[in-house]
Formats: sequence, C-alpha cells, structure tokens
Amino acid sequence: MGIILTFTAFEKAPGTDRGFTNQPERYPGRLRLETAQSPHSFITSIYALLVKTVRYPCKFNGWRGFVKYMNYRNDIRNIAIIAHVDHGKTTLVDAMLKQSKVFRDNQAMGEQIMDQGDLEREKGITIMSKNTAIVYGGVKINIIDTPGHADFSGEVERVISMADGCLLLVDSVEGPMPQTKFVLRKALERGLKPILVINKIDRESARIAEVFKLTQDLFLELATSADQLDFPVIYTSGREGTAVMELDTPGKDITPLFECILAKVPPPKIESGPFQMLVSNLDYDTHKGKIAIGRIWRGKVTAHDQVVSIGADGILTSYEIGEVFTYLGLKRLGVTEAEAGDIVAVTGLSKVNIGDTIASPEQPEALPRIEIGEPTVEMTFRVNTSPFAGRESRFSTTRQIRERLYRELETNLSLRVQDTDSSDSFLVKGRGELHLAILIETMRREGYEFEVSKPEAITKVIDGKLMEPMELLTLDVKDENIGALTEMLGKRQAQLMDIRHDTPPNVHLEFRVPTKGLIGFRSALLTATKGEGIMNTLFLGYEAWHGNITSSRNGVLIASEPGVALTYGLNNAQERGLTFIEPNTPVYEGMIIGLNPRLQDLAINVCKEKKKTNIRSSTSDIALRLTPALKMSLEQAIDFINKDELVEVTPQNIRLRKKMLTETQRLRSRIRTAA
Repeated sequence: MGIILTFTAFEKAPGTDRGFTNQPERYPGRLRLETAQSPHSFITSIYALLVKTVRYPCKFNGWRGFVKYMNYRNDIRNIAIIAHVDHGKTTLVDAMLKQSKVFRDNQAMGEQIMDQGDLEREKGITIMSKNTAIVYGGVKINIIDTPGHADFSGEVERVISMADGCLLLVDSVEGPMPQTKFVLRKALERGLKPILVINKIDRESARIAEVFKLTQDLFLELATSADQLDFPVIYTSGREGTAVMELDTPGKDITPLFECILAKVPPPKIESGPFQMLVSNLDYDTHKGKIAIGRIWRGKVTAHDQVVSIGADGILTSYEIGEVFTYLGLKRLGVTEAEAGDIVAVTGLSKVNIGDTIASPEQPEALPRIEIGEPTVEMTFRVNTSPFAGRESRFSTTRQIRERLYRELETNLSLRVQDTDSSDSFLVKGRGELHLAILIETMRREGYEFEVSKPEAITKVIDGKLMEPMELLTLDVKDENIGALTEMLGKRQAQLMDIRHDTPPNVHLEFRVPTKGLIGFRSALLTATKGEGIMNTLFLGYEAWHGNITSSRNGVLIASEPGVALTYGLNNAQERGLTFIEPNTPVYEGMIIGLNPRLQDLAINVCKEKKKTNIRSSTSDIALRLTPALKMSLEQAIDFINKDELVEVTPQNIRLRKKMLTETQRLRSRIRTAA
C-alpha cells in the first residue's frame, strides 16, 4: 500500500509552550510512505510518530491525505542479468531456459540461444539487450539479458528500469572488471535488489574466496544504502548448468538459483490507477509494424484500447492498441489482457520512441525518461565518391544513407547523428570504436555503400578550457609483454596506475589514458601480444586536454594507375613493402594497396605487366611467387587509416583510399599545409 499523508505544522508563540496561537505561521508538510499494513492501522501508528518527530506541533489532516494504494504481484519477478563481457551471462541464461522446460525434450537449441544475430554469433558477444521469460514454481520470471561490452553500455542503461532485481555475474578467475563496476553502479542507483553470482567455478584456476572479497569491496564502494550490502551469493557453472549455495555441496542443476530469485528479488509493485507503461525497446515486424516493448507500471492493457503516447516534448499522440504480447522462452505469446508488473510488447503505435510513456487518456502522466550517457567517439559517414561508387550496392545515395542513420536512432540510444556543412556527409557519435564498427558492418550487410573517416575523441569546452574524455584501461597479458606495452602506451599519454601479478606468467595492468590514445590500440595490442592480450575500458570522465598524439604509423603504398592488379606489378610492390590485395583485384588511382616500411607514402603501378620480347629465357616458364596479402577486418581498417584517408565500405569489399585520389591534389595539399 502506498499513502501520501498531508499535515500542517504550526510555529509556537514566543515565550510559550503552546503551539496553536491566534495567528500562527503555517507550514504544510507531505509524506510519501509505503506499507503492507491496512490503512487504519497504518494511519494510527504513523500519527504518533509524526507528532514526535516534526519540529513544530502538528495538526493531522485525517483521511484527506489518503490518496493511493500499492499492491504486489507475487506471481512475477523481473530480473536483469548484468556482468562484464565474457563472464557467462548468455551461457547462464541458456541453462535457465533449458532447465525451466520451456523447450520440448527433443528440441535441439544449441548454445548462445539468446544471441540470435549473425554479428553476435560471429563475435561471440551480446550486442542488443533481449527479453525472455520462464515459469518456475508457478511464478513467471522475466529475464533481461544485457551486453557486457563497455561500448554497448547504453543498452544496460536503457532496459535496467524494467527490473526489480539483478543477477551480478562475476568470473571466478577474473573477478570484478571495469564493466562490472559500471553495471553494478547503474543497478544500485535504480534500487535493484542484487544477487551475486560467482560463475565458472569449475575452472582450474578459480579463486572464489578472493573474488568474493573483491566484489564485497566493490559493493562497499558503490552501495547507496545499507540494505544493498546484504546480498545473497550463488556459485554457478553456466556451462555445466549447476548452481549451489555452499561450495562444499555438489551441484545438480540450476534450481538453487531459481529458489534464490523467488526468495530475494522483490515482486513488482502495482500502483492503482489507469494504464501506464514506459517504452524501453522497439522492434519491427513486416506485418505488424513497429512493436513497443516495456514494463506496465500501472493498470492493465487490452487489444483495441485507446491510449496516448507522451513524447520528449510533452506532446500527446492518440493511438489504438493493436495486439498485446507477453514473453515465454524465445516466443511472444498473444494475450487478451496484460496487467501491471509484467513486461509486454504492444503494436499499433506507429511513431512511438524509446523513452516515451504510453498511458490511458484518462490520466496521461509521463514517467521519467531513460537517461543515457554521452558518446565519446565520433566519425564522419559520407557518400562513396570513389571511381567504383554504385557498382556493388543497393543503397548509395545521400537520402538513403541519411534515412538509415536517423532510423538507427530509434533503437540505438547511445548513438548521435547530426548533419554537417556538406550535404553528403554526416557526423556520427558513439560510445567507442566497436560501437560504431557494429553499425558500419550492419549497414554494409543490409546493402549500403559509403565511406567513413578515422574515429576521433569528442572534446568539450568547460569554463573556457578544452576538455577530453578519459578512460581506465585494464590489460591482462604475459609478463614478457610489459615493456613493449608500457612504451607503446606512454606514447599515447597513458599513466600506469596499478600492476598485479596473477598466476605466472600472467600480469594485470591498469592505465589511465585519454580516449584518443585508445583509438587504434586494440590492433596494436593483438600484434604485440601475438593475439593473447585482453583489454577492457571504463569511461572515467573529462579532464583538461593533454595535447596531440603524433601518429607512429609508416607510409602506405598507393595505386598510381587504375586497372586490375597483376602478379608482375604486385611483385614489384612487394619489393617495396607489404601488400593488401591479391592479383586480379580492380584498383583505382589513390587506392591504398599496401604498407611502406618508410614514413613517406609511395605511389606504385600494380597494374604493370611484363612486356613480351623475342628473346627466350631459360626461366621464362617459372611463375612468380607472391607473399600472401594481408587482409584487414573492418575494425582493423578503421584503426589503420590516418586523418587524410578513408575506409570505403561496400557489401562486397572493404577498401582503403586517400581522401585526395590524385598525386597532384595531394601535393598541392602538402604545399598549403606547409605554408
């Protein structure tokens, strides 16, 4: 039950003990309280407390202050699963789904059930938050699976408002990591009831006791109330599908985790009144149109109900609800009615956005909008202007690219898009390189063709000072790599904050580094550690500008003539550097085809063929042998380019090019810069 009490306090007359004078000063007061007692017993007990604690004598305004009740839905629990990347969230959700019997016994579901996107399966990470639900002991448990990578932390901020509790997963070997701190802070700020889940306890190098102590320290640092320090602990192995309350107890199944959720996660509070729902996610169906997903905070909804949406500008728009769906397993189930406390999907709202409130026209009150952190990295998207433009795509015009970028804003709240002075280019801002790279790759697979520039850190001017974003960088490498990485990061203006020797020869390093120093570092780390280094970042805030960072990359080999690359021409190019293309690859003037070992760029004709003569050679029949070309991924290509270069992205190819294609244009630009 929720009650708002009103009362009036009266100032005492000077020199007397009486509170009620002929002309007293009145101080109206108001208390908002929640209780499980009946209204009569609650009012009686609170009045005695009110008289004792308020500074001035009080006059209680009786039942006039009783305005609303609040109940609880004991048949529902809403939980979010939060963790650092690769700590086993999706694997644990797989085990919960399989053991809750939402699938048939003969239904082969495989692994990473929730990661259904091609990019998620290829990269092995969760990119988008997703909803699912199971039923245990007659209670429906709505589960929100969230990403663990820092670049997609906006997804956590977007959906965490739907939950009443959270499962904080921590790897039994790695312990709390930077993103663990971020997601736990957001959960505690929202008042979620946490359950600590120490996962992967079956690993040989597990250090469970130490990880538990480190997580306790993290709770002490972030907790906003004493109640948040009283959290249960579950020990799990997501891969084996087991959970235990005590380590000396052998695990059989995931049942202890289900029991803990029912016992510790509070049921959703149900406020009396007409329908009210906050939109936390959007989906699209070719037949049903836009689908709004969120939690019902008040009332109930049925198909064909008349509702209004309240946007960011406060404007009300009327709609009729089409269909209502709830979740069970991987399915959306159509229902005739859904009540407060449940997470639902509704159709019929063609122009609703994430953060909007859907409410009954009888009481159109807006809920607090979802707040998302600001982006830290920006890059320019522009129409493809290379000689090969329009050959390999379905969508390549300014209108099509602009429409697609602005449509992305509907579901990707961490993204920002703005027009520039040039009509064919757009400034796109995101949480990190991977955040933007996923958008680029998604558009490429949808058939879009465009060019992107090198990412840059977003700076601000605060109190007349230029400020730049700072991040905490953590590295897990072998001790033999410490020297090379420290030198590399020193050139990127990083400061070593901590070093910890784990199980030999592994070392944990922490650096404080400007965001601009991290651009292109991931590829350099993998090269320096032979693919064994692991890096994670956490946004810290803004600090005064630390100065420019000079590029340490060598020059490039540039195609000087258009045509098709031939073996003879590439053989000459490989004598001067490392090549990126194979024979029979079409090239154009200004296209980057390799890396020069020297600092200067070098133009070379890879289309050159061997001239035929009448002189017969004893070695003429011996084919030239080329070194295999270096093939870059999209992320590597974005990291590789300099400010005077672009990445040309098409559905079929990823090419590197100079902004100015001809040698004459580049020469004039260098002269102007020098002047």
